[in-house]
Formats: sequence, C-alpha cells, structure tokens
Amino acid sequence: MEKLKCVVPDRLKRRVEESHVDDLPSLSSSLLQLFLSLPQFHQLISELAAEPATQAGLCGKNEGAALDLKEKGNQCYSSGDHSQALRCYSQALRLAPIDAHHTGKNLVATLYLNRASLFHKMGLPMESLRDCSRALEISPSYPKVWYRRGKVNATLGNYEDSVHDLSVAKDMEPSIGGKKQIERELDMLARHHEKKIPKPASQKSVEIPEIKLQCVKTPDKGRGMVSQFDIPQASLIHAEEPYAVVILKHCRETHCHYCLNELPADTIPCFSCSLPLYCSQHCQVRAGGPIHIPDTMVGSNFKPTLECIPEHKHECQGVHWPAILPSDVVLAGRVVVKTMEQKGQFTDVPNLSETLGLCESYSKMSPESKLELHIYSIVLLFCLHHSFSSELSINGDSASQIVILLSQIRVNSIAVVRMKTNTNDSYDQQDWFQNFSFGEAEAASSVEQVRVGQALYKAASLFNHSCLPNIHAYFISRTLLLRTTEFVSGGCPLELSYGPQVGQWDCKDRLRFLEEEYFFRCWCRGCSEVNESDLVISGFCCVNPNCSGVILDNLVVNCEKQKPKVPETISNESHLQVHELKYIDIKKVANISLDQTQSSFHVGSGYCLKCGSYCNFASRSKEVKKAWTDFRRLQDSIASKDTCGTNLTDALRSLGLLRSILHAYNKGIAEAEDILAKAFCFIGDFEPARDHCKASIEILEKLYGPNHIAIGYELAKLASIQLALGDCTAVYNINRLSAMFSTYYGPQAGIIFPYLLVLERERSRIIQ
Repeated sequence: MEKLKCVVPDRLKRRVEESHVDDLPSLSSSLLQLFLSLPQFHQLISELAAEPATQAGLCGKNEGAALDLKEKGNQCYSSGDHSQALRCYSQALRLAPIDAHHTGKNLVATLYLNRASLFHKMGLPMESLRDCSRALEISPSYPKVWYRRGKVNATLGNYEDSVHDLSVAKDMEPSIGGKKQIERELDMLARHHEKKIPKPASQKSVEIPEIKLQCVKTPDKGRGMVSQFDIPQASLIHAEEPYAVVILKHCRETHCHYCLNELPADTIPCFSCSLPLYCSQHCQVRAGGPIHIPDTMVGSNFKPTLECIPEHKHECQGVHWPAILPSDVVLAGRVVVKTMEQKGQFTDVPNLSETLGLCESYSKMSPESKLELHIYSIVLLFCLHHSFSSELSINGDSASQIVILLSQIRVNSIAVVRMKTNTNDSYDQQDWFQNFSFGEAEAASSVEQVRVGQALYKAASLFNHSCLPNIHAYFISRTLLLRTTEFVSGGCPLELSYGPQVGQWDCKDRLRFLEEEYFFRCWCRGCSEVNESDLVISGFCCVNPNCSGVILDNLVVNCEKQKPKVPETISNESHLQVHELKYIDIKKVANISLDQTQSSFHVGSGYCLKCGSYCNFASRSKEVKKAWTDFRRLQDSIASKDTCGTNLTDALRSLGLLRSILHAYNKGIAEAEDILAKAFCFIGDFEPARDHCKASIEILEKLYGPNHIAIGYELAKLASIQLALGDCTAVYNINRLSAMFSTYYGPQAGIIFPYLLVLERERSRIIQ
C-alpha cells in the first residue's frame, strides 16, 4: 500500500487533505482513474484477489502438502511424539481438499481418524469421539472409524453406543480376522459393562434483558441511551449479536474464527480454504464457507443443514486478500456483502450510513489516514468484484461508500475481548489445590484481557463514553452484553468506557487517546471535574517528609487547569465543582490548590499542592527512570525463566527509591509492587509475594475505588497466593471478588473467568 501512496500526485493529496464527505464521490473517481492507469495496481489486485493457479496459494488447499504432513504425523505418532503428531494432523486437515482420496479412502476422513486415534492414546476421549463423528459424516462406510468410535464410547462408558458402533464396524469389516477381533471386543464389553443412563446436561437459561431503553439526543454528546426508570446495580440492560465480526490476525491460530472462543485440540478447518479454524462443526457451518460435497458422499449422513451467516463465503476461494488486508478492511468487506445480500442487489454498494445508522469520522481524520482509507476502499472494491459479485460496479460512488464505512468502523467498532490467565485449565481435577504449587500461584498472578476480534454492534454503538462508566461490556461468544455497575437513576445517561478509565490513566492521557482514536474531547465527569485519582496517579510526593501533598508535572498541571473551562452546554456554572471519589481525602493531597469554596483549581508545576514546597521535578524524574530499569530487568528474568537473584535485590532497592520520590498513591508504585509479587511467586517465596500483592492492591483501591472490577482481578492473584500459603483469610478476598464479578458479569461470571470457579470451590472446602 505504501507504493500506491507514493504515486499519488501532490494535487490529489491536497484534495484528499481538504476533502469532506460531500467531496468523496468525485475524489474517489479521480483516485480510481489514477490507479487503473498503474501496472503496479493491477499486479497488486492480481496477487490479492485472483484464485491461485496451483494449490500452493497462501489460503488454498494443497493435497501434496497434506499427504506429507499426514506421513510425518504417522511417524511422530509411532515414535511417541504425540504433540508434534497432533500439530501435523491438524495442519494436514487444514490443507486437505474435501474431495481428495488416498489409498481408496477420503483423505480428510482418514486424517480425522488418525487424529481421533491419537486423542484416544493421549487420554482425550471426547476430542477423539468428535473426530470420529466428523470422519463418519464424510465417509460413513469406513469400518475403521466405526471401530474407533466404538472403542472411544466404551472408554466413556457409553455402552449402548459402543455396542452399536462395534456392530456396524463388524458388518462392514471385509476380513474374517477383523470380524473375529470385533466379536471378541463385543463379548468383552458385554461381560464388563455396567449399564449407565447418562444424565442430560443441565442447560443454563439465557439471561434476557428486561430493561427498556431509549435513544435520546443531548447537546454535548449527541445520541445516547437512557432508561426512563431506575435501574438496580448489576442489571443486564442490553444483549446484541454483531452485525459483522472478524477475528484479529494474531488470534487466527488460537481462537475460533466464528465464535472467537479459544480453540480446542480438535480444531476444524474450512472445507474450501486453509485460512479459518473452528472449534466445532456448528461454527464451521455457521461461518458460511461453501461446502462442496463430493459424489462419494451423496446419500451419506453428512448434513450441513444449519442456517448460515455467510460472513466467510465471499472470502473462501483460496484468495489472499482476507489474510493480507487489515482486519478492519476485511470487516468492511463483510459488512458490504451482508448488506447487499439483505437488499438483494449486487451491482452498487448501497448507502451504508442509512443501513447502519453510524456516525462517520472522515472529516476529522488526518490527511494520511484519509488517503489510506481511499486506497483500501478501492482495493477492497476490486477484491469484492473478483470474489463476491462480478456485477459489482467499480466506480467512485461505490468506493466513496466504502470510505465512509471504513471511517465508521474506526470509531464505532468494538473490540471483542477474552479473559486470559496462565493457570492450568484442568479445573476438574480433585487434587488441584492439594497439589497447589508455586507454578500455579505464579501463573494466577497474571490476569489480562486479550483482544481477539473486531465487531460492529448497531444498537450498542449508541451508548456514549465515560471515563467513570456506569455500565460494563463483556462477551459470551460473539454476543455483547451490557450490565450496570451501580444504581442508575431514571433519565441518567447509560455510559460505558471506550477504553480509558479514571484510575487506569491520568486525565491528559485519556483525553489524548480519545481525541486520537475517536475524534472527540471527553467532557465526562471524570475529565471535566477535578478528582483525586487524576491528581495522584502520576504525582510525586512532597519534599517535606511531614507533608502528604502531591506535586504534578507541567503536562498534568496544564490539563487540570483546563477542567474548569467547561462549555456552557455542559455546565451552567462559571467554575467547576470538585468531584470527590471519596477514596482519597483530597485535603490531604491538594489542600491549597483549591480556593476557599473548594471550587476552582490553582496550581503551578513542581509545587506541592498542600504546603507549597518546591522540588526539581526534572532531576527527580531522572531518578525514577533509572530505578525502573531494575524492574524491567526483573521482568525480563521472569519472562525468560531465569533465576531472579541480583535483579530481585536491585528491584527491592529501587522500590525504596520510588517510594521516596513518588506519591504514596502513584500507580507506578503499584506496578512495581505487582512485579515484585510475581517475582517472589516465581521463586516460590509466597510470604513476600503476598505482602507486595497487598501493597499494590491498597494503592489501586485508592485510584479505582474498592469495588471496581480491576480490583477483582488483583484479588484473584492475592487469593491464589494466600491459598498457596494455607492462609484462611483467602476466604474474605474470594468473597469480595465473587461479589465484584457477580456485579460486572452476572450469572456468566464463571464462564467469563473460569478460575473464579476454582477459587470458590476452594473457599467451600476451607469453610467446611
């Protein structure tokens, strides 16, 4: 794409820089005519959109490579290298054409059979059972698969299913010796079975929001969502499926391309290309990739009858562009295709703003970003013309609609996230906590949210942002759910966080992020009112050892001085009232920064906000930067599994230095304490790990508030360390985090954060 940017003449670049939405059709036509005259553009489209001439394409099937991987997998299986065998079989399944045959058997069915045998050997019977069923759907007259599934069912205690499968295998088996072997298996099964009636799996009822919301217009934020009635804390107010969604590139090998959940060991590839991986046949079919049924499968029990959302169908031809173009551009392609199919017209890109009802941000973008959108819109238009509909018109109007769509995606799309811990996923082992080791405690000390997808939710895009949100967003599969985190009065705006929150970043960083990413100046109460968290989160302590005041740098001072200057549409008062979070006594950190009515902000850089003492902020900043090098080295030691030794000693010394320079509630100290907690967990010294973890949480509670979900994640770490020590006070912290997760995630808390179930189970054991 950089090469195309370079060939755009300056006169066109100036037009792009000065352009507005009304100029887009004409501007897109001019850029389209330019690119059509360039050989390098046609070469690019050929590489992205043309179907590979051979099976060696980036996303195409490749029978030869699949056979090579199959043989390599067989060798690894024979030599006992099961993990490598699994990788080979799974990659072979990804590359094998559905209609390929080898030694008289369908290649895909054989690969599923081989992987099923491997899973059975590895003690994974459910994965083995699923692979056997997949093989039989493709090749129902494959006796070895019936035999394998019968053996697996016997392992699982499914006696009737096992007898049925082994009986079918015996009837199909051509050799007399094979039939006799299966008869012996059946006799043995009859002698040793204990008939069991499996209990039906309990189905959790799906929570349906009962709160009626309405869209209103406000003078400062435009459209927004409210309820006419009071809403209790922890109420589910909204649930929505995405209009379109795409997996992010870095998760393609680890998460299902449809539901975005983590992939199991028995992954399923797309039938027609080698790009997507799915967690189940359900997701495979729902993704809408075309299913080519070979003649040999006619009359089989292969039933791809699930209703499809054809989000992958137009990408599923072995073409390269879905793998190469940025995720937001691929998402735009899915939106265009879905909208055109819904309207039943395939010649022109429809007016997507009318369909989606989303705000656009084109006019506010930088010239470079605008030019990038134009190039990607034209490239995507050509790719869709090749892959989706040859009737699709390639003109300035269609290209301009995609430009607007891309600008809408930039500010309206939502990142789909998953909770990640490094803990052992085998939560059902009864002796898990009896053998609780420093490895589990150290792994539990790492909890993070990982972005796995990008999606458009039409209704959810109407909820505005606040850095002090009163609703929380989370996901079950692709479904977005919104839940209140506090009591919300009727008529009060329902607002979520677009990323930054009070306690996470200081005000200047939040404002910069929102202006750069979403093109608006935030006037929420967290950014328009002086609050304690913003004063101390990056502040330095006073040079007077008896003073608890805070000292700010010049950038923070300038940001805080802007807070009283609120537009009249937002505040009718001439000055700003201090918003007290009540977690920090503001008089202890910023007494003289307020006038006698505690209403306006008066402060200078480098001066203590309580006693007025001055310090050299620049020299102290250099000391802090130097101290942090020791913590970076310690983090590197942990990441590389090296002994901490000297690095741990240096970090402990630097913690003392940080505490002598930074304010007691500075988030940097909390981060340093957390690093030390992880380091002590890593070496198995849990007592100091617990103390440092507690110290970190005490600071974070001041910044976020004691009931914020961020504190819940930290309490999970602390409780894990306490359990490793046999410390019964873990029960108190588990109770606290259970209450927090219930508020933020409701009944789905254990699904979102499975480690919570482990902690609650151990709490019950301690209480008993």
